[in-house]
Amino acid sequence: MAAIDLRRLRLRPGEARRLELDVELEPFVLGGQRYEALPATVPATVDVTLATGATVFDLALHARLVGPCMRCLGHAEVELDVGARELHDPDARPGDDLRSDYVRDGRLEVDAWARDAIALGLPDQILCRSDCAGLCPVCGKDLNAEPHEHADVELDPRWSALEDLRDRL
Repeated sequence: MAAIDLRRLRLRPGEARRLELDVELEPFVLGGQRYEALPATVPATVDVTLATGATVFDLALHARLVGPCMRCLGHAEVELDVGARELHDPDARPGDDLRSDYVRDGRLEVDAWARDAIALGLPDQILCRSDCAGLCPVCGKDLNAEPHEHADVELDPRWSALEDLRDRL
């Protein structure tokens, strides 16, 4: 687990320190699908600045996630440049916005912070390409590889009331 012992930095107010470290990223599970970070360990830069009464943390890293497309289940990749900032005032009450959840016992837990920052930067849908057609709802074939329609599909009789309404309008 990548963590920074803040007491060992011995910063004075107004001082800053840049740290380079490797962050280990656990797989993400989104919508029941698993997305792996490749590589699983990525380099990150953390800037620690001691301001008057609080510490400011800035995180920067580049991550690549691979897994199934959310429409067609084919191979999909997402590359993200992640930047995040946290503020930690040790005198603030737990749950206060001025107290970082990633600082515990004088240590900044960079792995957890990086994972959450990546999760916030992910798109709503991870797709193999922006115009992915998905799977056919009738036969399940990949519409990217085999575009087709089913003209002879019978409609569910429960929709007949809406069909009548559509015809009248």
